[in-house]
Amino acid sequence: MTTYSRRGLGIVGLLLVLVGSIVFPAGPSAADVQEDESITWTVAPADAEGPDGRIRIEHELDPGERVKEHIAVRNLSEQEVTFQLSAADGYFTRSGRFDMLASGEESVGAGTWISLPQEVTIAAGEMAVVPVTIEVPERAEPGDHAAGVAASVMSVQSSEDGGAGVGVESRIGIRVETRVRGTLDPAAGLEVSGARYEQSWNPFVPGRATVSFEVTNEGNTTLDAAGVLRIGGQEIAFPAADERRQELLPGESRGFEVVAPATWPSVRVTGTVDLEPTSSAMDGTVLTVPPLSVPVGMWAWPWSQALLLVGVLLILAALFGNRIRSKRRFQTLLEEARQAGRLEAARTSTSTTSEDT
Repeated sequence: MTTYSRRGLGIVGLLLVLVGSIVFPAGPSAADVQEDESITWTVAPADAEGPDGRIRIEHELDPGERVKEHIAVRNLSEQEVTFQLSAADGYFTRSGRFDMLASGEESVGAGTWISLPQEVTIAAGEMAVVPVTIEVPERAEPGDHAAGVAASVMSVQSSEDGGAGVGVESRIGIRVETRVRGTLDPAAGLEVSGARYEQSWNPFVPGRATVSFEVTNEGNTTLDAAGVLRIGGQEIAFPAADERRQELLPGESRGFEVVAPATWPSVRVTGTVDLEPTSSAMDGTVLTVPPLSVPVGMWAWPWSQALLLVGVLLILAALFGNRIRSKRRFQTLLEEARQAGRLEAARTSTSTTSEDT
């Protein structure tokens, strides 16, 4: 999985059938250019002159405050294109990707704070700087509020069987994050939803423990959910180093499943899920978030090891029994030899006495 950064979100378009959705991955790349047959374009934060190097728009504002912004839409096509412009509430998907509501869904949050023209027509190979206004309501709650701004085109694609065409909306967008000034209260919730143990039938190979849990952002700032599962003498970090950072907006929840791959069965395996969430101010200052720890346990019967032990005991019992039987046979043979010796000695003695007489 691609690692996502709070400061490293780039711009990408996603081709969608009927009602579009938008995804915001990290870092500029070739994927910043959206293709819809012969139409390609990019969208970037800008000042009045053009793109200004930012990868998203973010502001810290007071309730009732308004700020002017810009986005730059560049038409990379060889034809004039009219782009539809829109703003919508933002959210993180269950996989941790940032997205914005599709065209047919109604925004009720930060997406309604953004005003911009409904469309812009751009000549082939040209760029347009579009004004954007962000106005925070007077009664907006303190904390983080996310939205997205997108430029899109509509097209009709015929089905393979020649049936009716299907409307396709292709969008490219950028993330807009507004922090409303006031009391910031970052907080998280943690609940373990399941724990299971998978036995290895090779007694010399450990099994694996799997723990499922859900993290909820109970505060009013964006959280990075991270921590450690400690179980069976192991420490497994979540998310893993090669996985995307898991950001949660206020009120969002995210499910995790962490596997401890080298857990030996010890009848009862216990441990803890330790959540160490982080949050930060717009200037990068780290905000204190109380950590959480929840105990976790599961039954882990050592069946394969028990079978091995029984097998070893049976072998030892067989060896011990054979040894006892061999010793008894030896004692019997020895006693028989002694008895034969005594009989032979008696016969010899009797023979000698008869000769003397």
